[in-house]
Amino acid sequence: MKVRLGINKMEVWACICVICAVLWGCNLDGDARLPVTDTLTSGTINISIDESFKPVMDEQIKVFESSYPGSKIIAHYKPEAECLKDILRDSATRMIIVTRGLNRKEEMFLKDSLSFVPHWDELATDAIAVIVNAESTDTIFSVQRLKSILTGGEKNRQVVFDGLSATSTVRFAIDSILGGKTFDTTVVQAVKSSSEVLDYIASAENAIGFVGVSWIGNPEDSSQVKMLNKVKMVYVRCENCGDTPYVKPSQYSILTRRYPLVRGLYYVLKENYAGLGSGFLNFLQYERGQLIFKRAYLGPSKIGFGLRNVQINEKLVQE
Repeated sequence: MKVRLGINKMEVWACICVICAVLWGCNLDGDARLPVTDTLTSGTINISIDESFKPVMDEQIKVFESSYPGSKIIAHYKPEAECLKDILRDSATRMIIVTRGLNRKEEMFLKDSLSFVPHWDELATDAIAVIVNAESTDTIFSVQRLKSILTGGEKNRQVVFDGLSATSTVRFAIDSILGGKTFDTTVVQAVKSSSEVLDYIASAENAIGFVGVSWIGNPEDSSQVKMLNKVKMVYVRCENCGDTPYVKPSQYSILTRRYPLVRGLYYVLKENYAGLGSGFLNFLQYERGQLIFKRAYLGPSKIGFGLRNVQINEKLVQE
């Protein structure tokens, strides 16, 4: 008796359909079980950005989207703590831009949740600008004096932040100026945003404000130049400078760390495939994105820009 071994065609197609369904529904890297709808240069994603970086990140997104018309970066500007909550708990948030990377506890939480640890690194260096009213003659400070003011040492001064909690500016002041101590809430108050800090200082002669330098440090931004008619950045003592002991937050003083209130601008990317978040990150960390940070008078971290001392002798050419 002959026995014929074979597989029915319908069975073959059924097996193929099952395999395709499994591969479609499962991601071997542990990402969300959804079909991929974006690429490096197309699609729509949501990102959360520390509000103190809004001017420079608006420009980055504008240039990226104009270069890749099929892309849409939906930016949500909010306090830093809210951005970190988004990357930890909100599946729709693909990337955040904040002033620090992930700590070990956050990395382990995300590894358990996603089966991979999101990438994070520094993109640029930024600074906290201390601003006063344009009519104020008190423009020389040290970190020690700022600490004294924040803890109530000068009761006649009003200090304004972009929020009393959850913002990167407040966290920097507590960690790097106060050494973990708390504010004197009789002299420190909060407004809702960096732009409101600028408006408040513009109308209060005896107040001091703290904002990210990208809001006020770009001499090529017409709106910032106009605001500098109403407020001005103060000089802060550089403890390690022998030549110029007091400096303003400029690109040079940020890059050389002569200005003492310098911080980083970091990304955290929750993406383990070649999606739009990765494409936007590539843009930020390579030439064009780094040049935009440079043009905003921040310190680019991924591409080195040489600092040289030069002497220019100009001669008038008579025709």
